[in-house]
Amino acid sequence: MPERPRVGLFVTCLVDLFRPSVGFAAIKLLEEAGCVVGVPTAQTCCGQPAYNSGDRGDAQAIARQVIAAFETFDFVVAPSGSCAGMLREHYPRLLADDPAYRARAEALAEKTYELCAFLAEVMNRQIAAHYDGVATYHDACSGLRELGVKAQPRRLLAGVSGLTLKEMATPETCCGFGGTFCVKYPAISDKMVSDKAADIEASGADTLLAGDMGCLLNMAGKLSRRGRAIRVRHVAELLAGMTDTPPIGAPKGQR
Repeated sequence: MPERPRVGLFVTCLVDLFRPSVGFAAIKLLEEAGCVVGVPTAQTCCGQPAYNSGDRGDAQAIARQVIAAFETFDFVVAPSGSCAGMLREHYPRLLADDPAYRARAEALAEKTYELCAFLAEVMNRQIAAHYDGVATYHDACSGLRELGVKAQPRRLLAGVSGLTLKEMATPETCCGFGGTFCVKYPAISDKMVSDKAADIEASGADTLLAGDMGCLLNMAGKLSRRGRAIRVRHVAELLAGMTDTPPIGAPKGQR
């Protein structure tokens, strides 16, 4: 590995549109770890919504665009297990019959990581941040089941002074977001996120952390509707010491 690896940051749609601070936190963490970070302006969606909806043609077109934008980097890192899982696990299968892109998709997949996994496993990063609070961590489905992201964020959070981590009874249970799942099956999704919110509340934590914006937006919305003043943040924000922005889902001006 190069002394200062060149990392392409895959920002993700939800970070770009709803929570840019997560992208800046990811850059800060990567640069502090010794990486040279690039953010290709040609990047768009990872193609997962089209892929999950059966629109194989558009998903393939998006995948080719992403590959072209990122293949010159030493690594590709995303602050999302869902998007990283799409690039790493699904691009090779999606383009398996494309002679011009099959090998390129496989090469990109091999060097793609979720942010916490990259910091903990590849860069062996030690975190020296501070946060006063009691947090609980939600294991997002794609990161956990496709990429094995479980211990890595907890290892990084162990270096945050002032933080107490209290596990939920079921941290690995889905929050009910699931991309288009919550639109196609709203009643089932609402029951799932209601159960998840109750589990979060029962943990006694004042802060909810996770590594995927879709899950965080979903859980923040439910907690807010239940009248719970639990701060919701992407794990990158806390690890980077960038917690001066309002929590996810907080009313405008609330901190």
